[in-house]
Amino acid sequence: MRNRWGILAILFVVRLTIAFQFQSVAAVAPLLQQTFGVGLADIGILIGLYFTPGVVLALPGGAIGRRLGDKSTTVAALLLMTAGSLVMAATDIWGLQMAGRLVSGAGGVLLTVQLTKMGADWFAGKEIATAMAIFVNSWPAGVAISLLVLPAIGTAYGAGAVFLTTGALSAIGIVLIMFYQPPQAATASAAGSGRLDPLALLAVIVAGAIWGLYNVGFAMIFSFGPSLLVERGWSIAAAGSAISLVMWLSVISVPSGGFLADRTKHPFVVAIAASLVVAGLLAWLTRSDAVVAILVLVGLIGGLPAGPIMSLAARVLGPETRAIGMGVFYTLFYAAMMLGPAVAGRLAKSAGTAAVALDLGALTVLACPPLMWLFERIVSVRYRRAQS
Repeated sequence: MRNRWGILAILFVVRLTIAFQFQSVAAVAPLLQQTFGVGLADIGILIGLYFTPGVVLALPGGAIGRRLGDKSTTVAALLLMTAGSLVMAATDIWGLQMAGRLVSGAGGVLLTVQLTKMGADWFAGKEIATAMAIFVNSWPAGVAISLLVLPAIGTAYGAGAVFLTTGALSAIGIVLIMFYQPPQAATASAAGSGRLDPLALLAVIVAGAIWGLYNVGFAMIFSFGPSLLVERGWSIAAAGSAISLVMWLSVISVPSGGFLADRTKHPFVVAIAASLVVAGLLAWLTRSDAVVAILVLVGLIGGLPAGPIMSLAARVLGPETRAIGMGVFYTLFYAAMMLGPAVAGRLAKSAGTAAVALDLGALTVLACPPLMWLFERIVSVRYRRAQS
């Protein structure tokens, strides 16, 4: 397949398996608490473990992809994800649940880094914000589907069936990735030096921090939102369905943000304005009974910054530095996503309510606009030095 939009469709579906697997724990968190006798802090740790391998694997993951090639790396990653799900499905020991989660997360890290690089290969300089927004949209789509499907499966057949379902979806991804072909330009130029200049490296680090912090805030909604609603008397299924509203509406707002960024040529205005609104909505959610209305607003606005943020790294990365650069980008992202749920779980346990996790999310989203300004300053300085 040589059509870049067809390639993007393949990458979208394969990346969806990561979101589906990540959300499998949060979607049935109350069920896991009952089955294993654990608390919110333990659930937070289990959620965060999925991203733990990213801190050490994201950077070498870029190098691995550069050495082994796109297809071989993605297949290996999907095999790890499948294996991790099978371990979690087969055991009733909490320690082995954690081990399976780590194995799945290792596969998810390699797959995320490689798929992002593959998408940028096809769309660098061509509707990059729109393409990255569609690509990123696989995450809310996967989470939304999981929130609707997995609680029902877990209630009917148990947590093991939930993890078997995620493993089967990862195996399907292996079949799909066989249809991927790299663009000729990326293949030809990737043989050059993979070394980043200092300002490009700094810009990618800041971009990764922005993406990590924004996702921590967003993750609080679907990681601890169901538990918050259960605290208020909602059923597990009803809580999952309500929180899934955010993800379903994000399927519309994420590509809309990318389209607006490409059309207006002002991606930072779109991203900063939306981030400020989302931070306010997260804080409001824990203090209001208008749950559905707030979730609808978060879904309609919260996806707008995704495309502009995801396109940041592509502005300073060429084909020869893209694999390593995406490794750096995702190292920051995974560090934030590893710590965020774990810290939120601890805070929720201390306070006795999941509402604290949503407040933490509001603060992390609020930190993104100043970092966006810093990124733009770094890129401007780099451009002036290149011109001189």
